[in-house]
Amino acid sequence: MSANLLLRIAVAIILLTHSVFGMFNNGIHDFGNLFLNQIGFAPYGVFLAWSIKLSHVVAAVLLLANKYIKLAGFITIFVLIMGIILVHFKEGWFVVGGGRNGVEYNFLLIIVFLAIMYPNGIIINQKSNS
Repeated sequence: MSANLLLRIAVAIILLTHSVFGMFNNGIHDFGNLFLNQIGFAPYGVFLAWSIKLSHVVAAVLLLANKYIKLAGFITIFVLIMGIILVHFKEGWFVVGGGRNGVEYNFLLIIVFLAIMYPNGIIINQKSNS
């Protein structure tokens, strides 16, 4: 089993668990109403919250199917960066321990997505020697 496959499975599990439970325990609705609407997204907070969580579910399925990995990655990375900006940055670095609800979890997921999307590394500028 390749490292890329292991990362895809692990991230898919994280995205699914982070999304699906909120669909059944009112968490998505609460996030939309009690947070997103309060920070300026009213009246679209619930719609936005559902869009975010459904994008996570779709990304998880695509990761498991090994299809459209870069598209799923770019969309999810955008969501994670917005989460850092709007939710986590003000809480600091640590998710637990030295703080609460910080950026470290999103940061790690972004790096893992980049590793999945670019398993051979990112080539910035490759010049030809011809």
